[in-house]
Amino acid sequence: MKIFAYITIAWLSFNSVVAQSSRLSAGLEAQAGLTSDATVPFWLRSNQFGSIPLNGPSISLIGRAQVNYDSTKSSLLKWKTGVEGRFNVGKEHNFTLIQGYAGVKIGIFELQAGRTRDVVGLVDTTLSSGAFSISGNALGIPKVQFAIPDFYELPFANGLLAFKGSLAHGWLGEIPLQYGRIKSAKTQFHHKSFYGRIGGKNWRMKLYAGFNHQVFFGNESRIWANFDLSAAQTYKHVVLGKAWNYSKVGNHMGSMDAAIDYDTDKMKFLLYHQFFYEVGGLAHLSNLRDGLTGFSVTNKKKPSEQFIISKGLLEFFFSRNQGGESWSPITPSGDEDYYNNYLYTQGWSYKGLGLGNPLITTTNDLREGLPRYPTDYFTNNRVVALHLSLVISNLLWQFHTRLTYTNNYGTFGTSENGHTAGERHTPPIYGIFPQTPQFMGYVKIVRNLRKDTILSLTIAADSGKLLHASQGMFLTAAKAFR
Repeated sequence: MKIFAYITIAWLSFNSVVAQSSRLSAGLEAQAGLTSDATVPFWLRSNQFGSIPLNGPSISLIGRAQVNYDSTKSSLLKWKTGVEGRFNVGKEHNFTLIQGYAGVKIGIFELQAGRTRDVVGLVDTTLSSGAFSISGNALGIPKVQFAIPDFYELPFANGLLAFKGSLAHGWLGEIPLQYGRIKSAKTQFHHKSFYGRIGGKNWRMKLYAGFNHQVFFGNESRIWANFDLSAAQTYKHVVLGKAWNYSKVGNHMGSMDAAIDYDTDKMKFLLYHQFFYEVGGLAHLSNLRDGLTGFSVTNKKKPSEQFIISKGLLEFFFSRNQGGESWSPITPSGDEDYYNNYLYTQGWSYKGLGLGNPLITTTNDLREGLPRYPTDYFTNNRVVALHLSLVISNLLWQFHTRLTYTNNYGTFGTSENGHTAGERHTPPIYGIFPQTPQFMGYVKIVRNLRKDTILSLTIAADSGKLLHASQGMFLTAAKAFR
């Protein structure tokens, strides 16, 4: 119990400092809840940036503090820092550092180091089922990032054209391998993104397009006996996606995105689509049917005594094609097999949790009895899903809901077609994954008590034939210090 005393004293001390500066902000949450013994319901553990409660009865304490950029001054150099942690107590206890970062900004440029809450790609970041590349489902990968974080309007274009982008290098630690000369390797992370905008920031209509690209790589000379690239050559192959020995260096993941938003005096509309790429299918247009499409509506009306729909989102997620159907164009890399990788045992994950859209599920999440390809960590990556999310509110209350229905088809390794690579087919010797329905539901009721203080009740449940049946309920008290 000493840790609670230390945290309480620290937060009371910080609160006295917060009151002296508008740059400082902090928050403290206390949670108590109960879930099924086997697992936490899907929407209580997914897209939580790794901030996950324990299964069964538990209590949690979550604290965060940050110093933001000073927006009141026009100085060229600005700085920020922040930290967030979660302490769980139940059948066991653990502590998770959700965020810990520092950054400086010089003009339009930003240099940042540490762990942050990351979502990559054009999606509605508050209500989406999850961006394809990095959704916020797992903890942020520790990294150093150089970026233009906000859209910069090109001076010669009179506000018509703007862009932003980022370049980062990160460290994942020791990652298990299922191929090569060693069983695990210290693995590094590469990220880059570039997005353009047509339309000024105050225009009613704006168009967006761009891409993001991420790679796991590192220790290739220890993994492969014949690896002959220097460190500089290796990094060039990683950044450009060049092949070595008929395969790319590392595990590549990304999306190409497009969006349009339209503002009226009362509403804001956003329509977006993500195209998926991994092993090369998109370059051959073999997996164009796959993608994430979303449409969100935001009500600009300020809360009043009457309830209004503050925000709504409808998404369609499709990853069943993967360029692996019998009628798909033949490509050297075959079916995409999203998030799985022949080298990295746990594929596109960090500390056991998928980095991308959580509707693509790991072997740990699935019910017993469903077919599994033995080398696949993500045993269900062929998904068709409809996702609805709403926020209804007035001055004192908010109601959040997430309703998701999916049909699931395993992987191509457990399909009638089997895995493909060029003209080669690998028959499905481990069984055929049947069409498997699943529903995931979530409701959160929030009551504003006093200034910057809220009380909330969250209820979630999973029902279907894919995931373990589970239910959960959490009561949360939260206080913000500004």
